[in-house]
Amino acid sequence: MKRRIVIFFIAICLVFFTKGICRGEVQVLERDDIRIFFEPSLGGASREVANIYEGIAGELADIFFGWRLSLPPTVLLLRDPGRFRRMAESPLTIAFAVPSKGLIVIDYSKMTRHPFNLKETLKHEVCHLLLHDHITEALMPRWLDEGLCQWASGGVVDIIMDPKRSFLNRAAFRGKFIPLNSLQRGFPRNNDALMLAYEESKGVVEHIISRFGTAGIFRLLERMKRGEEVHAAVQGALSIPLEKLEKEWHRSLRRKMNWFTFLSYHLYEILFAFGALVTIYAFIRAMVRKRAYMNEDEE
Repeated sequence: MKRRIVIFFIAICLVFFTKGICRGEVQVLERDDIRIFFEPSLGGASREVANIYEGIAGELADIFFGWRLSLPPTVLLLRDPGRFRRMAESPLTIAFAVPSKGLIVIDYSKMTRHPFNLKETLKHEVCHLLLHDHITEALMPRWLDEGLCQWASGGVVDIIMDPKRSFLNRAAFRGKFIPLNSLQRGFPRNNDALMLAYEESKGVVEHIISRFGTAGIFRLLERMKRGEEVHAAVQGALSIPLEKLEKEWHRSLRRKMNWFTFLSYHLYEILFAFGALVTIYAFIRAMVRKRAYMNEDEE
């Protein structure tokens, strides 16, 4: 239901953008392979998107066995973060795709901030459209969709992640993962759980590739393209049940974890806590000395 509401809202926004074209508030750049809606101040960005798209499409075709989009995508570039947030599912989102509409929406205000860049973000979102163009949406689990797009775009995500923290390493240390079955149709809305879901998606896809190679991914996606759901496709393509593959991946993560690794990932928090304890100790010591001086004065 939430997804339908978002799609309906985006459709309405596109209607208003189309009307805005007539009033000069919104412009459109249209080529044979892509259409871009943008505010007049983003003319340069729209031309950059148009120029890099062909290369992105070729790179994804090389990665995904010659797959290409059957229809040109529509890209909506927004400079106003407030307008973008009203369309996005999460305040952490910086771009998203609506495969059923062939639509990509990008918060351009974030594209000039490290570690985001326009090319890799666009590549990530085009990857979503590509996968859903070849595999029925009902058959594509969210974790596989997101993991493949992170892998194809060099680890780029479409949300704001905390570079100082690894939620996946913390989950591995505690043995508290989000089951992949819970990430079939969508991701959690809680920020920490959302970031863990993104890390898990990337991690399990990387595990599949390290274990079975890109040939394993090819067999898996080809089976899903023919209409197999993910459990049957994993079993048929990789000769292992998905549940067993998931447990195997969890074990591999836990083997890599130790106290030193855990402490290194939380060094910032540990130093902050240590500094707080030192401050409290100094305060208590100062109070004790002050009280001792007061007692001496009274005597």
